[in-house]
Amino acid sequence: MHRRDFITIVGGAAAVWPFEAHAQASPKRRLIAWVTGVTQTTSSTSIAGFLKGMRELGYVEGSDFDIVYRFSDGYGDRIPSLAEEVVRLKPDVILATAIDTAVAVRKLTSTIPIVSGALADAVRLGLIESEARPGGNVTGIEPYVAGLPAKQMELAREVVPGASKIGLLTNLQDPKAPPQAQELKAAAKALEVDIAAADANRPEEIDAALHALVSQRVDVVIVLQTSMLLSERQQIAAWALANRLPTVFGYPLQVRSGGLVSYGVDLPWCFYRTAYFVDKILRGTAPGDLPVEFPSKMVLLVNLKTAKALGLTIPPTLLARADEVIE
Repeated sequence: MHRRDFITIVGGAAAVWPFEAHAQASPKRRLIAWVTGVTQTTSSTSIAGFLKGMRELGYVEGSDFDIVYRFSDGYGDRIPSLAEEVVRLKPDVILATAIDTAVAVRKLTSTIPIVSGALADAVRLGLIESEARPGGNVTGIEPYVAGLPAKQMELAREVVPGASKIGLLTNLQDPKAPPQAQELKAAAKALEVDIAAADANRPEEIDAALHALVSQRVDVVIVLQTSMLLSERQQIAAWALANRLPTVFGYPLQVRSGGLVSYGVDLPWCFYRTAYFVDKILRGTAPGDLPVEFPSKMVLLVNLKTAKALGLTIPPTLLARADEVIE
């Protein structure tokens, strides 16, 4: 199998593997389009998970299927044009990685199957009829389970005992952010904790938002789970460390990039599992007949190196529960 050259594209579509010969391809060779709100670098582990899943199901990239990629690099306003690009390609399946891209693609097509590794609030947003019977052309994995933000609030109080004001770094233009913010605020009220929120919807707005939280003297910051904030994990972690601000995240990747602690799903596993949905669709099953799935495990990560730099002592009970400790 010949490896296709990797081409870098200037502008909103950061990179694609080209698909010049689709019209001449074998009928058995299918086209999958990957569209995401994050960067190519951030996507690497999720892409690897998906391709691993496809190989285990007997598919050979470049022989049984081709795949094209579009990355918005954390800029939500680029997503609609990227969605238009992939829909024009008329692929067999669109892998819209999260709810932001799934919403954009679904506005443009009700016939091309859409699989997502990170659906959120999909019923309310009109993407599916129900998790058990999605109907329509959207299905996938839904990692944003009810109660997860409240657990992150409890975790913030655990890593900073006695924290009286907790900051929220939000990205409310992302469709999955408002429900998270609402649940976090409700959890804070139940714990009698004050909340200070600062919103950033483009990478260049993050610095000002974090400054706003520091100026409000927050004790710890919970970073919402959105595509843009995941893409900018290194910027957030470095800024927080420089300003001695403890951080709680939803993705392990953010802690591996220098954040303090995370509790949430393993995204690479979610995308590994999306291969199951793609395989079923390529074999003729309608996406609306494939029930949405939920991850069976949440992952707790603690970065002791970051804790030491912040002068924090992580409770032994928390370390004992951690799935991974970075030292």
